[in-house]
Amino acid sequence: MSNPVLSKVADGIRTVTLNRPARLNAMNHELVRATAEAFAEASADDATRVVIFTGAGRAFCAGDDLKERGPATEAASREAIDAIQEVTRQIVLGDKFVIGAINGWAVGGGFEWAVNCDLSIWAESARGFFPEMELGAFVTGAVTTLLPRLVGLAKAKEMLLLGTRYPSAELHQLGLAWRVVPDAQLIAEARATAARIASMPPRAVTDLKQVMGRAAFADIETAQALETDATVRSFLDPETVTRMASFPDRDR
Repeated sequence: MSNPVLSKVADGIRTVTLNRPARLNAMNHELVRATAEAFAEASADDATRVVIFTGAGRAFCAGDDLKERGPATEAASREAIDAIQEVTRQIVLGDKFVIGAINGWAVGGGFEWAVNCDLSIWAESARGFFPEMELGAFVTGAVTTLLPRLVGLAKAKEMLLLGTRYPSAELHQLGLAWRVVPDAQLIAEARATAARIASMPPRAVTDLKQVMGRAAFADIETAQALETDATVRSFLDPETVTRMASFPDRDR
């Protein structure tokens, strides 16, 4: 079995790559755990000055892998959601600046992780949306507090409730995509930005990330706790279970 997450460091830049391309990098237990570990390792590594976060193949991340979801119990659901929330804590509250290189689809939890990045560069063909409400599920990733601050309360409610698919150009207009570049230039643009940040004094970069993040999103941990409770409730709802079972498969 291949590693679900690749993590390599060169010239102060660590590239964390979601690596389940046959499933559009959809989240299963192994991928979520490995992603959290990769970001924790980055924070603890003096050789890592900046992180690029991207996905292998045709997508950044297609969200939760419903094909691998087991029986919905409260304990199992809470454990799974806590693991996903830990990735957000590592990205948003970790020591290293994170540049998202968003390719293809960013769906549900994958869109959440894209929003979590300090700066996100999107490929022109990339798209993002939240399907959770349509399924009767709930969002994670602290987007209940991040999105209203980034795009305004009404737009955040629209994005989370209606499941609209947003092209990268519109996400740039909203301020969620820092830059949009031709698909073929995505990684090169991310590396150029990362190299510039890696050349700066690391303590100053870490302080900027920590101070701005904690000042702007002081209630992030409260939001995550409330999200987790709501998501667990949704996973125990029979209607949600039925809707998830009928959601289109991502193997294509």
